[in-house]
Amino acid sequence: MEAKDRLIVALDLDSAPEAEKLIEVLSPEADIFKVGIAPFTGYGEKILGKLREKGKKVFLDLKFHDIPNTVRNAARIAAKHGVFMMNFHCLGGKSMLEAARKGAEEGSASSGHAQPLLLGVTILTSMTEADLQVLGLAGGIEEKVIELAALAKNCGLNGVVASAKETRLIKSNLGKGFLVVTPGVRPTWAAAGDQKRVLTPKQAVAEGADYIVVGRPIIHADDPAEAARKIVEEITS
Repeated sequence: MEAKDRLIVALDLDSAPEAEKLIEVLSPEADIFKVGIAPFTGYGEKILGKLREKGKKVFLDLKFHDIPNTVRNAARIAAKHGVFMMNFHCLGGKSMLEAARKGAEEGSASSGHAQPLLLGVTILTSMTEADLQVLGLAGGIEEKVIELAALAKNCGLNGVVASAKETRLIKSNLGKGFLVVTPGVRPTWAAAGDQKRVLTPKQAVAEGADYIVVGRPIIHADDPAEAARKIVEEITS
């Protein structure tokens, strides 16, 4: 996989015009864009249309977590949009994850779009072991990440969203073909912000990450295109 193909740019912007402008600026530098909860709530249909128009791939980052039937319906509709990948909280359990897979298969079959990559969300990169204890989840972060990743694989998902710091462990336990998409990636020249478990793009790929998600270091840069180029160059190096 080429370095450029590993980069996912998070469109965490307040308005559709801002997002559309950024897509135009970044179009030569990036092919995959993440549409998360906030932008999708604000202007989801419009931005999905813009990305389709530009021939870009969409990571629909809505982290579905509900009863199985509701998630199945949501996955089916998302697959009809032709998204490249989407995700589901592993803590929703086995029945929910299996329903998600079935819904995505149904949506792809009825629309003619390729089957999207389905990802489980393990433990958010903003969380620490103290946060897990507050939730009553026994064991350390790495233990929980592996348990949840194994659940996702057993339910037919293609991979997980997880911290780059757990990537090597996931690959060694679940196989190199099991995808890992890593948020919380920060180049050395960017602030960590509210992310706790972070690595640089180069470190993340070296650990085995298949895709890296980068938001603020690119979208808030004075020159977003140059920031994206620097990150791709760092991965390549």
